[in-house]
Amino acid sequence: MSQSQKKIHYAWVVLIGLIVMVGAAKGGIMTTGGLFLTSITEDLGIGMGSLTLYFSIASIVTMISLPIAGKLIAKYNIRMLLVVAVILEAGSFAMFGFMNSVWGWYLFAIPMAMGSVIVTQLAGPVLINNWFKKHRGLAMGIMVAAGGLLGAFLQPAAGNLIASEGWRNTYFILGLGVMAVVIPVVLLTIRMTPQQKGLQPYGMDEVKHNETIQVEKTANSGVTVAIAKKSSAFYFLIIFFLFDTSIAAFNQHVAPYAVGLGYDIKFAGNAMGSWSVGVVIGALFFGFLSDKIGVKNTAISAMFTGLVPVGILIIEPENPVMFVIATGLYGFVVASLGTLGPLLTTALFGNKEFSRIYGLAIMGLAVAGIVAIPTYGYMFEITGSYTNVLYAIFIMLIMNVGAILLAFKGKKKLEKAGLWN
Repeated sequence: MSQSQKKIHYAWVVLIGLIVMVGAAKGGIMTTGGLFLTSITEDLGIGMGSLTLYFSIASIVTMISLPIAGKLIAKYNIRMLLVVAVILEAGSFAMFGFMNSVWGWYLFAIPMAMGSVIVTQLAGPVLINNWFKKHRGLAMGIMVAAGGLLGAFLQPAAGNLIASEGWRNTYFILGLGVMAVVIPVVLLTIRMTPQQKGLQPYGMDEVKHNETIQVEKTANSGVTVAIAKKSSAFYFLIIFFLFDTSIAAFNQHVAPYAVGLGYDIKFAGNAMGSWSVGVVIGALFFGFLSDKIGVKNTAISAMFTGLVPVGILIIEPENPVMFVIATGLYGFVVASLGTLGPLLTTALFGNKEFSRIYGLAIMGLAVAGIVAIPTYGYMFEITGSYTNVLYAIFIMLIMNVGAILLAFKGKKKLEKAGLWN
Protein backbone atom coordinates (compact mmCIF):
# COMPACT_ATOMS: atom_id res chain seq x y z
CA MET A 1 0.00 0.00 0.00
CA SER A 2 2.73 2.45 0.98
CA GLN A 3 4.70 1.56 -2.13
CA SER A 4 1.76 2.18 -4.44
CA GLN A 5 1.03 5.49 -2.78
CA LYS A 6 4.53 6.69 -3.68
CA LYS A 7 3.91 6.11 -7.37
CA ILE A 8 2.50 8.88 -9.51
CA HIS A 9 -1.08 8.00 -10.35
CA TYR A 10 -1.67 7.71 -14.10
CA ALA A 11 -4.45 10.30 -13.78
CA TRP A 12 -1.72 12.94 -13.67
CA VAL A 13 -0.22 11.57 -16.90
CA VAL A 14 -3.62 11.90 -18.55
CA LEU A 15 -3.84 15.44 -17.22
CA ILE A 16 -0.42 16.25 -18.75
CA GLY A 17 -1.70 15.01 -22.10
CA LEU A 18 -4.79 17.18 -21.73
CA ILE A 19 -2.63 20.18 -20.81
CA VAL A 20 -0.68 19.87 -24.07
CA MET A 21 -3.74 19.10 -26.20
CA VAL A 22 -6.12 21.70 -24.83
CA GLY A 23 -3.36 24.27 -24.32
CA ALA A 24 -2.11 24.05 -27.90
CA ALA A 25 -5.57 23.85 -29.46
CA LYS A 26 -6.96 26.78 -27.46
CA GLY A 27 -3.86 28.90 -27.01
CA GLY A 28 -2.50 28.29 -30.49
CA ILE A 29 -5.69 28.28 -32.53
CA MET A 30 -8.95 29.29 -30.90
CA THR A 31 -7.80 32.36 -28.97
CA THR A 32 -5.47 33.69 -31.69
CA GLY A 33 -8.26 34.07 -34.25
CA GLY A 34 -9.00 37.67 -33.27
CA LEU A 35 -5.42 38.77 -33.99
CA PHE A 36 -5.90 38.05 -37.69
CA LEU A 37 -9.12 40.03 -38.17
CA THR A 38 -7.78 43.54 -38.75
CA SER A 39 -5.02 42.37 -41.15
CA ILE A 40 -7.44 40.26 -43.18
CA THR A 41 -10.09 42.97 -43.44
CA GLU A 42 -7.51 45.53 -44.55
CA ASP A 43 -5.77 43.18 -47.00
CA LEU A 44 -8.85 41.65 -48.62
CA GLY A 45 -11.35 44.48 -48.11
CA ILE A 46 -13.76 42.34 -46.08
CA GLY A 47 -16.01 44.00 -43.47
CA MET A 48 -15.37 43.08 -39.83
CA GLY A 49 -18.96 41.91 -39.34
CA SER A 50 -18.88 39.77 -42.49
CA LEU A 51 -15.58 38.13 -41.55
CA THR A 52 -16.60 37.41 -37.96
CA LEU A 53 -19.64 35.55 -39.26
CA TYR A 54 -17.32 32.57 -39.62
CA PHE A 55 -17.33 32.37 -35.81
CA SER A 56 -21.13 32.08 -36.00
CA ILE A 57 -20.89 29.29 -38.54
CA ALA A 58 -18.42 27.51 -36.27
CA SER A 59 -20.83 27.93 -33.37
CA ILE A 60 -23.76 26.53 -35.36
CA VAL A 61 -21.66 23.50 -36.28
CA THR A 62 -20.63 23.20 -32.63
CA MET A 63 -24.24 23.18 -31.50
CA ILE A 64 -25.12 20.46 -34.01
CA SER A 65 -22.00 18.44 -33.23
CA LEU A 66 -22.16 18.44 -29.42
CA PRO A 67 -24.65 15.57 -28.92
CA ILE A 68 -23.01 13.60 -31.74
CA ALA A 69 -19.54 14.14 -30.28
CA GLY A 70 -20.71 12.91 -26.86
CA LYS A 71 -21.87 9.66 -28.41
CA LEU A 72 -18.65 9.28 -30.43
CA ILE A 73 -16.51 9.70 -27.30
CA ALA A 74 -18.49 6.96 -25.56
CA LYS A 75 -18.36 4.60 -28.56
CA TYR A 76 -14.96 4.90 -30.24
CA ASN A 77 -11.30 4.72 -29.22
CA ILE A 78 -10.62 8.09 -27.62
CA ARG A 79 -7.07 8.42 -28.96
CA MET A 80 -7.99 7.79 -32.58
CA LEU A 81 -10.97 10.10 -32.24
CA LEU A 82 -8.78 12.88 -30.86
CA VAL A 83 -6.19 12.48 -33.61
CA VAL A 84 -8.88 12.92 -36.27
CA ALA A 85 -10.33 15.87 -34.36
CA VAL A 86 -6.95 17.62 -34.08
CA ILE A 87 -6.36 17.19 -37.82
CA LEU A 88 -9.79 18.67 -38.57
CA GLU A 89 -9.31 21.64 -36.24
CA ALA A 90 -5.66 22.55 -36.82
CA GLY A 91 -5.67 21.56 -40.50
CA SER A 92 -8.66 23.78 -41.24
CA PHE A 93 -7.02 26.65 -39.37
CA ALA A 94 -3.91 26.28 -41.55
CA MET A 95 -6.11 26.29 -44.67
CA PHE A 96 -7.29 29.82 -43.84
CA GLY A 97 -3.88 30.96 -45.04
CA PHE A 98 -4.80 30.04 -48.63
CA MET A 99 -8.07 31.97 -48.67
CA ASN A 100 -8.81 35.07 -50.77
CA SER A 101 -12.56 35.30 -50.15
CA VAL A 102 -14.63 35.38 -46.98
CA TRP A 103 -16.33 32.21 -48.21
CA GLY A 104 -13.13 30.31 -47.46
CA TRP A 105 -13.46 31.13 -43.77
CA TYR A 106 -17.13 30.14 -43.88
CA LEU A 107 -16.24 26.79 -45.49
CA PHE A 108 -13.33 25.72 -43.30
CA ALA A 109 -15.05 26.92 -40.14
CA ILE A 110 -17.17 23.75 -40.44
CA PRO A 111 -14.47 21.05 -40.04
CA MET A 112 -12.55 23.31 -37.64
CA ALA A 113 -15.56 23.45 -35.31
CA MET A 114 -16.23 19.72 -35.62
CA GLY A 115 -12.73 18.97 -34.40
CA SER A 116 -12.74 21.69 -31.75
CA VAL A 117 -15.89 20.32 -30.09
CA ILE A 118 -14.07 17.14 -29.15
CA VAL A 119 -10.57 18.53 -28.54
CA THR A 120 -11.30 21.70 -26.56
CA GLN A 121 -14.78 21.23 -25.07
CA LEU A 122 -15.84 17.65 -24.36
CA ALA A 123 -12.81 15.38 -24.04
CA GLY A 124 -11.15 17.24 -21.17
CA PRO A 125 -14.10 17.41 -18.76
CA VAL A 126 -15.14 13.82 -19.54
CA LEU A 127 -11.64 12.44 -18.98
CA ILE A 128 -11.07 14.43 -15.78
CA ASN A 129 -14.46 13.28 -14.50
CA ASN A 130 -13.41 9.68 -15.22
CA TRP A 131 -9.92 9.89 -13.74
CA PHE A 132 -10.27 12.20 -10.71
CA LYS A 133 -12.38 11.74 -7.58
CA LYS A 134 -10.04 13.87 -5.49
CA HIS A 135 -8.87 17.36 -6.54
CA ARG A 136 -11.25 17.37 -9.49
CA GLY A 137 -11.64 21.16 -9.34
CA LEU A 138 -7.89 21.66 -9.23
CA ALA A 139 -7.37 19.28 -12.17
CA MET A 140 -9.99 21.15 -14.19
CA GLY A 141 -8.31 24.43 -13.32
CA ILE A 142 -4.89 23.15 -14.35
CA MET A 143 -6.25 22.00 -17.71
CA VAL A 144 -7.89 25.36 -18.42
CA ALA A 145 -4.79 27.18 -17.23
CA ALA A 146 -2.79 25.32 -19.86
CA GLY A 147 -4.65 27.16 -22.61
CA GLY A 148 -3.85 30.45 -20.96
CA LEU A 149 -0.21 29.55 -20.29
CA LEU A 150 0.50 28.57 -23.87
CA GLY A 151 -1.60 31.50 -25.03
CA ALA A 152 0.57 33.83 -22.95
CA PHE A 153 3.47 32.83 -25.20
CA LEU A 154 1.58 32.21 -28.44
CA GLN A 155 -0.56 35.38 -28.50
CA PRO A 156 2.40 37.82 -28.57
CA ALA A 157 4.29 35.42 -30.86
CA ALA A 158 1.33 35.30 -33.24
CA GLY A 159 1.04 39.09 -33.20
CA ASN A 160 4.72 39.42 -34.03
CA LEU A 161 4.48 36.74 -36.74
CA ILE A 162 1.55 38.51 -38.38
CA ALA A 163 3.55 41.75 -38.37
CA SER A 164 6.75 40.15 -39.73
CA GLU A 165 5.63 37.14 -41.79
CA GLY A 166 2.08 38.09 -42.72
CA TRP A 167 -1.23 36.60 -41.69
CA ARG A 168 -1.12 33.80 -44.28
CA ASN A 169 2.18 32.31 -43.10
CA THR A 170 1.10 32.69 -39.48
CA TYR A 171 -1.96 30.53 -40.15
CA PHE A 172 0.32 27.85 -41.64
CA ILE A 173 2.84 27.97 -38.81
CA LEU A 174 0.26 27.72 -36.02
CA GLY A 175 -1.97 25.09 -37.67
CA LEU A 176 0.80 22.72 -38.68
CA GLY A 177 2.69 23.29 -35.43
CA VAL A 178 -0.31 22.28 -33.30
CA MET A 179 -0.75 19.04 -35.26
CA ALA A 180 2.95 18.18 -34.97
CA VAL A 181 2.94 18.62 -31.19
CA VAL A 182 -0.48 17.35 -30.13
CA ILE A 183 -0.90 14.13 -32.10
CA PRO A 184 2.11 12.28 -30.60
CA VAL A 185 1.19 13.45 -27.08
CA VAL A 186 -2.38 12.18 -27.45
CA LEU A 187 -1.22 8.76 -28.63
CA LEU A 188 1.27 8.41 -25.77
CA THR A 189 -0.76 9.67 -22.80
CA ILE A 190 -4.53 9.60 -23.23
CA ARG A 191 -6.65 6.70 -21.95
CA MET A 192 -10.42 6.83 -21.53
CA THR A 193 -10.82 5.19 -18.11
CA PRO A 194 -8.65 4.08 -15.17
CA GLN A 195 -9.85 0.52 -15.76
CA GLN A 196 -7.86 0.45 -19.02
CA LYS A 197 -4.73 0.76 -16.87
CA GLY A 198 -6.01 -1.53 -14.12
CA LEU A 199 -6.53 1.42 -11.75
CA GLN A 200 -9.19 3.22 -9.78
CA PRO A 201 -9.82 6.97 -10.22
CA TYR A 202 -7.35 9.17 -8.38
CA GLY A 203 -8.39 9.58 -4.75
CA MET A 204 -10.54 6.45 -4.50
CA ASP A 205 -7.72 4.41 -2.94
CA GLU A 206 -7.08 7.17 -0.37
CA VAL A 207 -10.57 7.06 1.11
CA LYS A 208 -10.74 5.70 4.65
CA HIS A 209 -12.09 2.18 4.93
CA ASN A 210 -15.28 3.15 6.75
CA GLU A 211 -16.03 5.76 4.06
CA THR A 212 -15.53 3.46 1.07
CA ILE A 213 -19.14 2.30 0.87
CA GLN A 214 -20.44 5.86 0.98
CA VAL A 215 -18.02 7.00 -1.75
CA GLU A 216 -19.00 4.12 -4.02
CA LYS A 217 -22.63 4.91 -3.39
CA THR A 218 -22.29 8.61 -4.27
CA ALA A 219 -19.73 8.29 -7.09
CA ASN A 220 -22.48 7.88 -9.67
CA SER A 221 -25.29 9.68 -7.87
CA GLY A 222 -27.35 12.43 -9.39
CA VAL A 223 -30.21 12.73 -11.86
CA THR A 224 -30.78 11.28 -15.30
CA VAL A 225 -30.62 13.40 -18.42
CA ALA A 226 -34.38 12.98 -18.90
CA ILE A 227 -35.08 14.49 -15.48
CA ALA A 228 -32.42 17.18 -15.84
CA LYS A 229 -33.89 18.45 -19.12
CA LYS A 230 -37.22 19.11 -17.41
CA SER A 231 -35.75 21.07 -14.50
CA SER A 232 -35.36 24.83 -14.08
CA ALA A 233 -31.77 24.20 -12.94
CA PHE A 234 -30.91 22.91 -16.42
CA TYR A 235 -32.26 25.97 -18.21
CA PHE A 236 -30.58 28.41 -15.86
CA LEU A 237 -27.32 26.50 -16.38
CA ILE A 238 -27.76 26.99 -20.14
CA ILE A 239 -28.34 30.71 -19.51
CA PHE A 240 -25.13 30.79 -17.44
CA PHE A 241 -23.20 29.24 -20.33
CA LEU A 242 -24.89 31.60 -22.79
CA PHE A 243 -23.96 34.77 -20.90
CA ASP A 244 -20.54 33.57 -19.75
CA THR A 245 -19.56 32.61 -23.30
CA SER A 246 -20.85 35.93 -24.62
CA ILE A 247 -18.68 37.65 -22.01
CA ALA A 248 -15.66 35.54 -22.98
CA ALA A 249 -16.31 36.08 -26.70
CA PHE A 250 -15.00 39.61 -26.40
CA ASN A 251 -11.49 38.13 -26.53
CA GLN A 252 -11.86 37.89 -30.33
CA HIS A 253 -12.43 41.64 -30.42
CA VAL A 254 -9.71 42.81 -28.05
CA ALA A 255 -7.20 43.19 -30.90
CA PRO A 256 -9.59 45.18 -33.17
CA TYR A 257 -10.58 47.27 -30.13
CA ALA A 258 -6.92 48.04 -29.39
CA VAL A 259 -6.13 48.90 -33.00
CA GLY A 260 -9.24 51.10 -33.18
CA LEU A 261 -7.94 53.05 -30.18
CA GLY A 262 -4.68 53.74 -32.01
CA TYR A 263 -2.50 50.91 -30.65
CA ASP A 264 -0.50 48.76 -33.11
CA ILE A 265 -0.88 45.02 -33.73
CA LYS A 266 2.18 44.21 -31.57
CA PHE A 267 0.59 45.99 -28.61
CA ALA A 268 -2.64 44.08 -29.30
CA GLY A 269 -0.69 40.81 -29.22
CA ASN A 270 0.94 41.76 -25.93
CA ALA A 271 -2.46 42.72 -24.49
CA MET A 272 -3.80 39.31 -25.49
CA GLY A 273 -0.72 37.80 -23.88
CA SER A 274 -1.78 39.56 -20.68
CA TRP A 275 -5.26 38.07 -21.17
CA SER A 276 -3.71 34.60 -21.40
CA VAL A 277 -1.65 35.14 -18.25
CA GLY A 278 -4.90 36.07 -16.52
CA VAL A 279 -6.49 32.85 -17.77
CA VAL A 280 -3.64 30.82 -16.29
CA ILE A 281 -3.94 32.43 -12.87
CA GLY A 282 -7.73 32.49 -12.94
CA ALA A 283 -8.12 28.84 -13.93
CA LEU A 284 -5.89 27.67 -11.10
CA PHE A 285 -7.43 30.10 -8.62
CA PHE A 286 -11.06 29.23 -9.42
CA GLY A 287 -10.31 25.49 -9.46
CA PHE A 288 -8.64 25.72 -6.05
CA LEU A 289 -11.33 28.04 -4.67
CA SER A 290 -14.17 25.78 -5.80
CA ASP A 291 -12.63 22.92 -3.81
CA LYS A 292 -12.52 25.21 -0.74
CA ILE A 293 -15.74 27.27 -0.74
CA GLY A 294 -17.87 25.45 -3.27
CA VAL A 295 -18.54 26.02 -6.94
CA LYS A 296 -21.65 28.17 -6.36
CA ASN A 297 -19.87 30.80 -4.26
CA THR A 298 -16.85 30.71 -6.56
CA ALA A 299 -18.95 31.31 -9.67
CA ILE A 300 -20.75 34.27 -8.08
CA SER A 301 -17.43 35.77 -7.00
CA ALA A 302 -16.10 35.42 -10.55
CA MET A 303 -19.03 37.32 -12.05
CA PHE A 304 -18.69 40.22 -9.62
CA THR A 305 -14.93 40.38 -10.23
CA GLY A 306 -15.62 40.68 -13.96
CA LEU A 307 -17.26 44.06 -13.43
CA VAL A 308 -13.83 45.57 -12.66
CA PRO A 309 -12.00 45.01 -15.99
CA VAL A 310 -15.09 45.84 -18.02
CA GLY A 311 -15.43 49.10 -16.11
CA ILE A 312 -11.77 49.95 -16.78
CA LEU A 313 -12.16 49.28 -20.51
CA ILE A 314 -15.18 51.60 -20.57
CA ILE A 315 -13.66 54.42 -18.53
CA GLU A 316 -9.90 54.35 -19.23
CA PRO A 317 -9.14 52.44 -22.48
CA GLU A 318 -6.70 55.04 -23.86
CA ASN A 319 -4.23 54.40 -21.02
CA PRO A 320 -1.97 51.55 -22.29
CA VAL A 321 -1.04 50.35 -18.81
CA MET A 322 -4.66 50.22 -17.69
CA PHE A 323 -5.65 48.53 -20.96
CA VAL A 324 -3.15 45.71 -20.38
CA ILE A 325 -4.17 45.38 -16.71
CA ALA A 326 -7.84 45.25 -17.69
CA THR A 327 -7.30 42.59 -20.36
CA GLY A 328 -5.28 40.51 -17.89
CA LEU A 329 -8.02 40.74 -15.26
CA TYR A 330 -10.65 40.02 -17.93
CA GLY A 331 -8.77 36.82 -18.84
CA PHE A 332 -8.62 35.96 -15.14
CA VAL A 333 -12.42 36.13 -14.96
CA VAL A 334 -13.27 34.27 -18.18
CA ALA A 335 -11.11 31.37 -17.00
CA SER A 336 -14.14 30.61 -14.84
CA LEU A 337 -16.02 29.29 -17.87
CA GLY A 338 -13.74 26.34 -18.59
CA THR A 339 -13.08 25.61 -14.94
CA LEU A 340 -16.49 26.19 -13.36
CA GLY A 341 -18.76 25.08 -16.19
CA PRO A 342 -18.16 21.32 -15.77
CA LEU A 343 -18.02 21.70 -11.98
CA LEU A 344 -21.36 23.53 -11.92
CA THR A 345 -22.87 20.75 -14.03
CA THR A 346 -21.65 18.13 -11.58
CA ALA A 347 -22.79 20.18 -8.55
CA LEU A 348 -26.27 20.62 -9.99
CA PHE A 349 -26.88 17.17 -11.51
CA GLY A 350 -24.24 14.79 -10.14
CA ASN A 351 -22.21 12.17 -12.00
CA LYS A 352 -24.93 9.74 -13.04
CA GLU A 353 -25.16 11.00 -16.64
CA PHE A 354 -22.64 13.83 -16.53
CA SER A 355 -21.33 13.63 -20.11
CA ARG A 356 -24.80 13.67 -21.68
CA ILE A 357 -26.11 16.49 -19.48
CA TYR A 358 -22.94 18.56 -19.93
CA GLY A 359 -22.99 17.99 -23.69
CA LEU A 360 -26.52 19.37 -23.86
CA ALA A 361 -26.00 22.24 -21.42
CA ILE A 362 -22.97 23.65 -23.22
CA MET A 363 -25.12 24.22 -26.27
CA GLY A 364 -25.44 27.61 -24.60
CA LEU A 365 -21.80 28.13 -25.60
CA ALA A 366 -22.65 27.49 -29.23
CA VAL A 367 -25.68 29.80 -29.20
CA ALA A 368 -23.55 32.57 -27.68
CA GLY A 369 -20.92 32.10 -30.37
CA ILE A 370 -23.56 32.32 -33.08
CA VAL A 371 -24.91 35.61 -31.75
CA ALA A 372 -22.26 37.40 -29.69
CA ILE A 373 -19.10 37.50 -31.83
CA PRO A 374 -20.64 38.83 -35.07
CA THR A 375 -23.00 41.10 -33.12
CA TYR A 376 -19.98 42.71 -31.49
CA GLY A 377 -18.43 43.10 -34.94
CA TYR A 378 -21.52 44.73 -36.43
CA MET A 379 -21.93 47.01 -33.41
CA PHE A 380 -18.37 48.20 -34.02
CA GLU A 381 -19.07 48.74 -37.73
CA ILE A 382 -22.21 50.77 -37.01
CA THR A 383 -20.97 52.86 -34.08
CA GLY A 384 -17.21 52.85 -34.64
CA SER A 385 -16.76 51.92 -30.98
CA TYR A 386 -16.91 48.94 -28.63
CA THR A 387 -18.34 50.98 -25.74
CA ASN A 388 -21.90 49.69 -26.14
CA VAL A 389 -20.57 46.14 -26.34
CA LEU A 390 -18.83 46.61 -23.00
CA TYR A 391 -22.00 48.02 -21.41
CA ALA A 392 -23.87 44.90 -22.58
CA ILE A 393 -21.17 42.66 -21.08
CA PHE A 394 -21.42 44.56 -17.78
CA ILE A 395 -25.15 43.79 -17.65
CA MET A 396 -24.61 40.10 -18.55
CA LEU A 397 -22.19 39.68 -15.65
CA ILE A 398 -24.86 40.87 -13.22
CA MET A 399 -27.56 38.72 -14.82
CA ASN A 400 -25.34 35.66 -14.55
CA VAL A 401 -25.28 35.99 -10.76
CA GLY A 402 -29.05 35.61 -10.85
CA ALA A 403 -28.78 32.59 -13.17
CA ILE A 404 -26.44 30.82 -10.74
CA LEU A 405 -28.70 31.45 -7.74
CA LEU A 406 -31.80 30.28 -9.60
CA ALA A 407 -30.03 27.16 -10.91
CA PHE A 408 -29.21 26.02 -7.36
CA LYS A 409 -32.75 26.83 -6.30
CA GLY A 410 -33.86 24.45 -9.05
CA LYS A 411 -31.51 21.79 -7.70
CA LYS A 412 -33.19 22.00 -4.30
CA LYS A 413 -36.53 21.31 -5.99
CA LEU A 414 -35.06 18.14 -7.55
CA GLU A 415 -33.79 16.98 -4.17
CA LYS A 416 -37.09 17.72 -2.41
CA ALA A 417 -38.94 15.75 -5.12
CA GLY A 418 -36.68 12.76 -4.45
CA LEU A 419 -35.34 12.79 -8.01
CA TRP A 420 -31.68 12.99 -6.96
CA ASN A 421 -30.40 9.50 -6.11
